[in-house]
Parts: sequence; C-alpha cells; structure tokens
Amino acid sequence: LELRDGGDVYMGKGVSKAVSNVNEVIGPALIGMDPTDQQKIDDKMVKELDGSKNEWGWSKSDLGANAILGVSIAVCRAGAQASNTPLYEHIQKLAGNSELVMPVPSFNIINGGSHAGNALAMQEFMILPTGADNFTQAMQMGCEVYHNLKTVIKKRYGQDAVNVGDEGGFAPPLKGSDEGLSLIKEAIEISGYTGKVKFGMDVAASEFLTKDGNYDLNFKNQPNDGSDVVSGDGLLDIYGGFVSDYPMVSIEDPYDQDDWEHWAKATAKYGKECQIVGDDLLVTNPKRIEVAIEKKACNALLLKINQIGSITESIEAVSMAKQAGWGIMTSHRSGETEDPFIADLAVGLATG
Repeated sequence: LELRDGGDVYMGKGVSKAVSNVNEVIGPALIGMDPTDQQKIDDKMVKELDGSKNEWGWSKSDLGANAILGVSIAVCRAGAQASNTPLYEHIQKLAGNSELVMPVPSFNIINGGSHAGNALAMQEFMILPTGADNFTQAMQMGCEVYHNLKTVIKKRYGQDAVNVGDEGGFAPPLKGSDEGLSLIKEAIEISGYTGKVKFGMDVAASEFLTKDGNYDLNFKNQPNDGSDVVSGDGLLDIYGGFVSDYPMVSIEDPYDQDDWEHWAKATAKYGKECQIVGDDLLVTNPKRIEVAIEKKACNALLLKINQIGSITESIEAVSMAKQAGWGIMTSHRSGETEDPFIADLAVGLATG
C-alpha cells in the first residue's frame, strides 16, 4: 500500500511521510549493504523494517510501498553501476534470464472510462505493431497511426474532438466501443499498416461493476434507465464481437477483479485468439497470480512494479507467470513520473 499524507495539502496525496521514512528509517538501515544483492536488501525493507501483512502477503503499509519501491529501484541502479553493467543486463542477471527481448510497444491512443470525460465506459483502446521488424520500426508505425487517427477524428467530429485524456490518447465524443475501434481501423488503413498493427483494450471493468454483479456500460451518466447494463455473459458476447470483427490480440481487465468465474470463461473462450491480461485481477501479486493460475483466469500478467512495491517481488511475479506459459506486459501507472527505469526492466525481464 502506498503511504500518503492525508489532510488538505495536495488533496491528501502528498508523500512527505514516505520521504521521511526513506531518509530516517530505510536509508540508515541499509548503509554498508551490498547493492548487487537486490533480494537481501528488498527483504530487509519489506520483511524486517516494515513487516506489515494482509491476506495477500507483505502489504508495506507501515513504511509505504512508494517509499520501499523508490529505494528498491535506486538499489537496482546502484547494483548495475557497481557491476559495471548496463541496467537492463543487471536486471537480466537478477532474474536469471538467458536472453534479452525487446518488447512490442502498446500505444494507448483512445481514452475512455475514468481516464476521459467522454461517454465511453471502456478505458483504453490500444494498438500493437506486431508486424514490425524491430522496436524502432514499431515506434514509427505506432506514431504514424496515432497522428493519422487525429486526422480521422478531426474530420469526423471537428477540431474540439482531438483533446486528449489522462493517458495521452484522444478522447472524442464516442457513444460506444465499436465506434472507437472503427476509428482506429481507419487510421491503420490510412497509415498502410493493415495486418501489421493489431488491436488491444484495457476494459477496466471494475469501474462499471454494479452492486448486483452486472456491468453498466453507461455508468458515467447517473442516474440512467439501466438499458446499457449487461450481465457477465453479455459482456462475454461483446468481447466476442471485438475478437471476430477486429484483429484483437489483447484484452485487459475484461471483468471485475473478484469476478473469477467470468475471467475463466473469457480465457477459455478467447484465450487462443488473444491474451487475457490481468491488471486489477492480479495487482502484480504472486499470491493472486497463484490463484489465477489455478483457476485458469487469465493468460497474461500486466507488470506494474508500484503495485507490488519491490524489484525482487516483481521478478518473482514475472517468473511465476512465465512458468505458467503466460505473456507479460510491463506497464507504467497513471500519473507517474517520466523516470525510464521500467524500459530497462521490460528488456531485462524479457517481457512484452
């Protein structure tokens, strides 16, 4: 758990308490330790200096996961410097990987859900340039589709429709997900990358779960008449349309994090065509990953290091996912800094 200050300053989101824990508790306790021994240092912070637990393991609620992770990242960088190796190679060695893999970048180009002020319930509409020859070409392809999408949106909805959401994707006044997917399809065609650029989504279905366990696709307009509320099975059929009508290769968080039944149904039905990615379901937690493997609830992990709070536990989560035959996507968090550490992490852990 992240440690925030509370109160009125920065709407309670300040981190001065976490910073004090780094300077006054964690820092002095780590003086003299070997920075190349990542696990020993992480264990000291997580298990000894903090020691807090919940039902899913070490919670880091005393010192704060944000305090512990900041130091864990700094230690990882220091270990690379001490070893005189690039950071991504140091991470590769920590994980015991035999090869380095450049990821396929995933571009979030239309925003909905809680990330935008439009009517879209589903949160992120993405593209993945799977047909690129290398990472450089993939970046080029993604950027060209993004800018062509701007032209498509402006032509169809007007100049005011090309404002962006919280994640940098466009937030046009769309009425439904199919409308967004068709815009992306047109932008890909204009760019000349049909067949080379695939589709992905982050549904973030927990955001529109109703009290009775259904899903309200019009949750942003309250109160509403309930005509857009669908069951878990109804949502499954909607995903079926996405998979059949578009080159969909990734669907993230298709259901609420506690709706294990429908997660398993989605993976069984569509898991061969596309990856079913657990973000809210897994929160990069090894214990939740273990449950998901047992229930066959998904087939890919979204790795967010500030969900779990240390580099060692992140490596453990990736190792478990790989042993289960899952895919892994390394991800940033909404609102985080421009620090590039996770780029080295993605390469070193051979994710993407």
